[in-house]
Amino acid sequence: MKRNTFYLLVGIVALIEVGIFWLSVEAERPILIQVAFVLGVILLYAVRRTVEERMEDERTAMITQKAALRTLETFWVAFFAISLGSAVVAFSRPLGLRPPHLGPPGTAPPDMLELPFIGGFALFQMALLCLMIFLYVGFRVYYARKYGDWDTDEEQD
Repeated sequence: MKRNTFYLLVGIVALIEVGIFWLSVEAERPILIQVAFVLGVILLYAVRRTVEERMEDERTAMITQKAALRTLETFWVAFFAISLGSAVVAFSRPLGLRPPHLGPPGTAPPDMLELPFIGGFALFQMALLCLMIFLYVGFRVYYARKYGDWDTDEEQD
């Protein structure tokens, strides 16, 4: 498989994942998107092995390693700082805990825990994961330029 075909397949899988996410929200079944995401990642890893134009050498491996390390170093600081801020926001307002229902038997007790910010927090974490991807790409470009991954070989001209 050609590299561009693989990238096209990645885009198609991503669009399918968005559709399954929507379906999961409509059906109120988070297991749908969780299973679909894991299966999508497994599929892409399996198909990635069939890409013909993969050129892996020591320089490319070093660039990938450095970019991944810098991404992790940068992201954990940002993620932890934002999580600390989120914890302060969450704990500075009431969590909606209610006392036990003491009404007559047969009546439904009220919701015991209302945490409306959980869904927003999940979306915020997904946005942070997207930030992690952008950080990795940025560091990958930086180290590729620094170590000459995009230089042309004189023998190829």
